[in-house]
Amino acid sequence: RGMKMQRDEKCIRRCRWERRLRSISFFFSSRRRHTRCSGVSWARRCVQETEIKHLSRIMAEQKLQRIDNYLQEHYQQIQSHHLRDLLQDESRNARLRTQHNNILFDYSHTKVTADTLPLLERLAQDAHLFERIEEMFAGKKINTTEDRSVLHVALRLPAGQKLEVDGQDVNKEVQEILQRINSFSSTIRQGIAPGLTGKSLLNVVVIGIGGSYLGIEFVYEALRSHPDCLKSAQGRRLRFLANVDPIDFSRAVDGLSAEETLFVINSKTFTTAETMLNAKSCRNWLIEQYGKLGHDISTKEAQNKVVNAHMCAVSTNLKGTSDFGISEDRVFGFWEWVGGRFSVCSAVGILPLSLHFGYDIMRQFLDGAHDIDNHFRNEKNIQKNIPILLGLLGYYNNTVQNCSSRAILPYCQALCKFAPHIQQLDMESNGKRVSLDGHELEYLTGPVNFGEPGTNGQHSFYQLLHQGRTIPCEFIGFCKSQNPIFLSGEPVSNHDELMSNFFSQPDALACGKVVEELRAEGVPNELINHKTFPGDRPSVSLLFPELNAFTSGQLLAIYEHRTTVEGFIWRINSFDQFGVELGKVLAKNVRTFFTKNRGHEENPQLEGYKFNSSTAYQLQQYLAHSK
Repeated sequence: RGMKMQRDEKCIRRCRWERRLRSISFFFSSRRRHTRCSGVSWARRCVQETEIKHLSRIMAEQKLQRIDNYLQEHYQQIQSHHLRDLLQDESRNARLRTQHNNILFDYSHTKVTADTLPLLERLAQDAHLFERIEEMFAGKKINTTEDRSVLHVALRLPAGQKLEVDGQDVNKEVQEILQRINSFSSTIRQGIAPGLTGKSLLNVVVIGIGGSYLGIEFVYEALRSHPDCLKSAQGRRLRFLANVDPIDFSRAVDGLSAEETLFVINSKTFTTAETMLNAKSCRNWLIEQYGKLGHDISTKEAQNKVVNAHMCAVSTNLKGTSDFGISEDRVFGFWEWVGGRFSVCSAVGILPLSLHFGYDIMRQFLDGAHDIDNHFRNEKNIQKNIPILLGLLGYYNNTVQNCSSRAILPYCQALCKFAPHIQQLDMESNGKRVSLDGHELEYLTGPVNFGEPGTNGQHSFYQLLHQGRTIPCEFIGFCKSQNPIFLSGEPVSNHDELMSNFFSQPDALACGKVVEELRAEGVPNELINHKTFPGDRPSVSLLFPELNAFTSGQLLAIYEHRTTVEGFIWRINSFDQFGVELGKVLAKNVRTFFTKNRGHEENPQLEGYKFNSSTAYQLQQYLAHSK
């Protein structure tokens, strides 16, 4: 009765707001007939225009809040239904799975019933989800804070498909860059474009950080054990230099011959502090190594010859790259509508990966991503659209069930760098505190993403997953192994042993183990509580035929679009990242402090820097012990 009264009160307040908005709108429609207004009338009009915007926003928020409240009420109704009981319903289970192009997505192990699905669909409708998706694909400037389009989907369009934005055929520009990458990577791989001394460039070191590194390493690790990719990359090495920590530089160049090494500098502006310091370190290393080989590197011209033969760049700053010593024909551009964490399909990723695996393999990767792009955009049945379902369930787990984390659990060692990439993709996109119009949110967004390949993770943090806090899990598996092993005398293959865990863990999390089972096994009473598994922990499963270039692209696009869906529903801008800037700004002050106090470590000058006493003390300790 109390809940009904609360709902009635909300309905009454909502009706009052709606009547007031209609009356104000009628006032303006009548005022528009007058061509002149007095000062008082104009002031009143300005005030009421502001009020209309405010009321419109409130009503939009109330509309979203109503469905969210309805989901909350629905969840309260089904919360007592344990997953072990829900999983006994075969018709329910059959309804909670879908397939696309041999990808099976099963979400029967989530706290969802047949009644939940219409509510999730209504949530998507109230968030105008398909309209927002279409705006993104059409190149509308949905990144409103930076006034930019969001078009990473254009990076994997097939040749000949036109996409016009602001009067420009975006795909034509994309294909031109891809053709240049194809040509350049082929000449490097075939030895047609060697290093300065004529030796083939067999080693590639990618210099970049964040989105200019994480996605590329994920794809590299995903493909490097596949037989086709292994054969294509035979005799070649691909390494990464991301951290400005000099240890990372030392490891990146360890054992490499300068004569056989090509560096790829990934920096849109060619000004990123960490990347440029690493790039300068690599340039210095090249020049030093050639000096040790007896080459005259005393002039800038000689040094630039070394640099241009062993360095290329992905950047839009042609002056910066030229000043660095890299000629324009070795610089590959990309566009402001490509966010860093969405850039693996641009030259940022496709160039170094084509240098290592060959362009044809990377085209398969792009085609896989494009396949999911089409599925995401064109499948209007939400219960069959995998990225939308994954996003709606993510919202449901995070905002309705108040789960603040989620675990990404690929049962494939080749995906060892997938979770770190999704950490950046998701947390940098959706870790926001204000809505699109800049108002502080009344709910939390962006769960903490973490993960580890199975079965390694089982011996790391699954204890918490089973008997600690509730963390929704996302299992990713493959029917075939890249490197199958069958040992004589063993009951199953190595891959079957791995996948035995893939299929059992969702059931263990959902069903748990109850007291009666433990007593039937003869467990001592004093250990009953210790060995009880409460279960009722949600998870979803993605099962692919195998991990190859095409399915790697599919997997990437599924998670990119899941992130976008959640952002659309939360009504936030998933495509800016102002949160990464403050620490960088403060670091400039510390950098200046170091510059002025090196050589005076015993008595550093702290005046004028506005460090708090704690930071000042740490800086003094650092200087004293780092001489």
